[in-house]
Amino acid sequence: MDDVMPQGEVCGPDGCEVPGTSAASQAAPAAAAGTRIDIVSDAICPWCYIGKRQLERALAQLEAEGLRFSVHWNPFQLNPDMPKEGRDRTQYRIWKFGSAEKAAALDARITDAAAGVGLAFRTDLMTRTPNTIDAHRLVWFGGQKGVQDAVMEAVFKAYFIQGRDIGDHAVLADCAAEAGLDRAEVTEFLASDFVDREMRAADQAAREAGVSGVPSFFLDGYGLFSGAMPAEQIAAALRRGRSILQERKAAE
Repeated sequence: MDDVMPQGEVCGPDGCEVPGTSAASQAAPAAAAGTRIDIVSDAICPWCYIGKRQLERALAQLEAEGLRFSVHWNPFQLNPDMPKEGRDRTQYRIWKFGSAEKAAALDARITDAAAGVGLAFRTDLMTRTPNTIDAHRLVWFGGQKGVQDAVMEAVFKAYFIQGRDIGDHAVLADCAAEAGLDRAEVTEFLASDFVDREMRAADQAAREAGVSGVPSFFLDGYGLFSGAMPAEQIAAALRRGRSILQERKAAE
């Protein structure tokens, strides 16, 4: 884009309080100019769930104006070196943020922000910080079945609302079933390593493209903004981005 919108709250490798940067996406351009939204996110990023709610509000505004978009979720690991089994959340966050008090303060701030968009975060129920590669694989699988957004919603809900370990295959199978997928098929898929390498490659590609904080939003592969922006600002960015891209296509 010619101008990048101001950044909202994002999660990065060092935590979920400092706005990051966005850059060119690796996503394929949409067939119709200015209609494909790609979101680079992690399943344990609280601002990604809050940003999802803000985006949904923005899309409802835009649909009332006759503007429609497709939404696609792309992987990013906030903790790429996390062991497969995850870690005790309390101890990991003390190590990551320096003290239990700072970790608790961050949780309180994020919980308040989530409440502002109607989400009741239960950080008190969270006992594990999971490895999210299998969650990303499941979200990809949901995309192949046409229910990617529903799977993403179920995974976010399981972690932030129910405090469940989304590194556990049984929990992910529950998320899949909630989104309308066949539990047996999903269980078989998760037991394999199918698209594991591809998810890791996509994560690395996002980093190489300059993504350092999530959520990061792209329109037809062009960096739009980073962070959980208010719905009105998201809608304005999408209107402007769509207009620019359609003008460019018309000039080709």
